[in-house]
Amino acid sequence: QVQLVESGGGLVQAGGSLRLSCAASVRTFTNYNMGWFRQAPGKEREFVAAISGSGTSTSYADSVKGRFTISRGSAKNTVILQMPSLQPGDTAVYYCASAGLMPTMTSPSYWGQGTQVTVSS
Repeated sequence: QVQLVESGGGLVQAGGSLRLSCAASVRTFTNYNMGWFRQAPGKEREFVAAISGSGTSTSYADSVKGRFTISRGSAKNTVILQMPSLQPGDTAVYYCASAGLMPTMTSPSYWGQGTQVTVSS
């Protein structure tokens, strides 16, 4: 069983930055594609970004492309989502996911519990 634990959410003003981290309890981290989704109030969960198991391929939703960056963290079995230039429209619960299909993490097998990101105007 894979467990995913997110951290790094919080409240930030528009234009600010946050760095989300997801720690995965897996034996072989490179076997798993990893990604981030988000769900805003009253909306469906949507794909944000993904990184392949090898770390050589990344993909992004159009809404965050060129702004957010997904990467493998320096700490063991972690994936990072760097979120600069945040806007109120980025307010959502952000979920880490794993074992989905690239490029948009289709049908991930595992989910974290989510971390709240709130951007004030």
